[in-house]
Amino acid sequence: MRAALDLARQAAQAGEVPVGAVVVRDGLIIGHGCNAPISRHDPSAHAEIAALRDAAQHIGNYRLVDCELFVTLEPCVMCVGAMFHARIARVVFGAQDPKTGAAGSVFNLFNETRLNHHARIHGGVLAEECGKVLSDFFAMRRAQQKAQ
Repeated sequence: MRAALDLARQAAQAGEVPVGAVVVRDGLIIGHGCNAPISRHDPSAHAEIAALRDAAQHIGNYRLVDCELFVTLEPCVMCVGAMFHARIARVVFGAQDPKTGAAGSVFNLFNETRLNHHARIHGGVLAEECGKVLSDFFAMRRAQQKAQ
């Protein structure tokens, strides 16, 4: 999760919502990603999607069986769908997302029995630190908007 936090901070420095993600297999990071929808003009450029793409390129297969994904913010519906298609075994997230979270806050797709893949989920890892990166970013944004 610390590596994902470093990526979230990089996203914040680039003016993106600070979310970072890594994909881990056998204890090694094989994929990295941070939010970039603004700079890439791409609504799918979430940290999780970037990390999944990077990991898939690294191993040469879109199926990331036996891999874990660590992300600083509870994933959204789009990202959970991508994780399921990639066959991620376990998802670990930091802060909850009460507006778009799909791992328990708004929806819990991980408990949806009608879906063909399920991953283990573990939330709240370094939640306070992950949440602080986000709240500091949005506080800075509000202050900048007031100054204008």
